[in-house]
Amino acid sequence: MPAIISILIIYVIIAVAIGVFCHKRSKTVSDYVLGGRSIGPWITAFAYGTSYFSAVIFIGYAGQFGWNFGLASTWVGIGNAIIGSLLAWVLMGRRTRVMTKHLDSATMPEFFEKRYCSKALKIISAVVVFVFLIPYTASVYNGLSRLFEMIFKIDYAWCVIGMAVITAIYVILGGYKAAAYNDFFQGIIMLVGIVAVITVALNSKGGFAAAVTELSQIEATSGDFAGMSGAYTSFFGPDPVNLLGVVILTSLGTWGLPQMVHKFYTIKDEKSIHTGTIVSTIFAIIVAGGCYYLGGYGRIFVEKSEDGLPVTGFDGIVPTMMESLPDILIGIVVVLVLSASMSTLSSLVLTSSSTLTLDLIKPFSKNKLDEKKTMLCMRVLVAVFLAVSVIIALNKNNLITDLMGYSWGALAGSFLAPFLLGLFWKGVTKSAVFVNIAFGVGASVIHLILKSAGMISGTILGFNLASPVNLGAFTMLVGLILVPIVSLLTPKMNKNDVDEIFSCYDEKRTVSAKIALEETAE
Repeated sequence: MPAIISILIIYVIIAVAIGVFCHKRSKTVSDYVLGGRSIGPWITAFAYGTSYFSAVIFIGYAGQFGWNFGLASTWVGIGNAIIGSLLAWVLMGRRTRVMTKHLDSATMPEFFEKRYCSKALKIISAVVVFVFLIPYTASVYNGLSRLFEMIFKIDYAWCVIGMAVITAIYVILGGYKAAAYNDFFQGIIMLVGIVAVITVALNSKGGFAAAVTELSQIEATSGDFAGMSGAYTSFFGPDPVNLLGVVILTSLGTWGLPQMVHKFYTIKDEKSIHTGTIVSTIFAIIVAGGCYYLGGYGRIFVEKSEDGLPVTGFDGIVPTMMESLPDILIGIVVVLVLSASMSTLSSLVLTSSSTLTLDLIKPFSKNKLDEKKTMLCMRVLVAVFLAVSVIIALNKNNLITDLMGYSWGALAGSFLAPFLLGLFWKGVTKSAVFVNIAFGVGASVIHLILKSAGMISGTILGFNLASPVNLGAFTMLVGLILVPIVSLLTPKMNKNDVDEIFSCYDEKRTVSAKIALEETAE
C-alpha cells in the first residue's frame, strides 16, 4: 500500500505542476481553448489517444465485451486503431485544421454556424454538446472509482470527488496546453502500464498458451455457439454481429465527437499531421488492442453466476483481474486508469465549457464579454460542469457501457455526417444538418425511454435492439445516408458563400519534393 500511495502522490503532483506551469502561457481565449494552434505532433497525437481511451475502455468496455466476445474483442481495439485513429487523421486532420482556421472557429458548434451560415444551428448544437457530454463524463468517473474502491477501500463518492478536484485544478489553471502536456505524460504511463499488466496477468495463469487453453475449454453461454467450447478463442467470437456494432460505435464515433475532432483544430503544421497520424495509430494499437485483449481473458479470472453473468458484474471484471498483481504493478495500474480517465475528463470539460461560453453565453451577452471575462467564464464553467457530472456519477448503478453508448450515439449520430461531409462536399445544406441532429438526439432519447420502461427487446439480423451501443452505431451510419439525401431535396446554400468557405483549400503552398512531384510539359 505505501508503494501504491507514493506512486499516486507523485502522479498528482506532476499533473498539478503542469497546470501551474501552463497558467502563464494561457492568457488568451485562443491559448486556453486551442493552445494557440501551436501544439506539436507528439503532444497532439498523445492528446488524441488519451482523450480516446479512458477508464470506460479499460474497466467498462474491456470487461463487458471481453466477457461477451472473448479474445475476438481485440477486433474492437484494431478497429479503433485503423478507423478511429489512422483514417480519422488521414481524412479529417488536414482539412479540419485548414477550414477551422479559415473560418476562425474554435468549437464544433461555431464551425457549424460559419460553415452553414446559421446562428440557430450553433445554439442547438452547443446545447446538444453540453447535455450529452455529461453522461460520458459520468461514465469516466464510474470506471475509475470502482478500481479505487477495490484497492483503497475508499468510498465511491470520495473517489469521484477527488478525481474531479484534481482535474479542475490543472484544467482551470492551464487550459488546453495543460491538458495536452498532461496527456503526453499520461500517455506514456498508459503504454508502459498496459504491456506490464497483460504480461503479469497471463503469467499468473501459466503464460499465454496455458491461458488460451483454459479459455478455449469454457463453453459459450448464448447465441449460435451456446454449449460449445472454443467460441471465446475463435477468430470472430461467439457473437460476430453484435461485435460489429461495438467496432462501429467505438471506431467511427470519434469522427463526430467534439472533444476528438477538436484536437485537429490545434495542429501546428504539416509535419505534425504526418507524425501525429503514425504516433496516434501505434498508440491506439497498443492501448486499445491491449485493453480488449486483456478483457478477453475475463472468464478465466471471474466466475459466472447461474444466469451466465460475471458474479462481480461487468464493471468489476478487470478490477478483479488486478487483485493478484504485485503492489508496485497495482500502483502502475491505478495511475494508468487515473491517467486514462483524467485525460479524457479534461478534454470533455474543456470542450463543454468552451462550447457553452463561446457559442451560447458570449453571443447572448451581445459580445460584451472581453478577453478576460470570457476566460473567467470558461474557468467557472469547467467547475460547474465537473460538479454536475459528479452528481450524476454518484449513481454508481449506471452501467458504464450504457452511459457511453447513449452519449456517443447522440453526439456522433448528430454531428459525424454534417462535420465530415461538410469538409468535403459543397452540397450539404443547412436543412440536412438540422434533420440529422434531430434524428441523432431523437433516436437516442426515445431508445433510452423505451429501454427504461422495459419496452424494447429482441433482435434484428442478429443485432440486439436493446443495446445502446448498437443504437449509436445505427444513428451514425444512418446519418451518412440521411444528410446526402436531405441535401439533394432541400434548398442549396448561397453559391458565393460556399465558394468562399472552400477557397481555403485552393491557397497555394510551396512544398518539398517529398510531398509533390514537379509538373512537366507533355
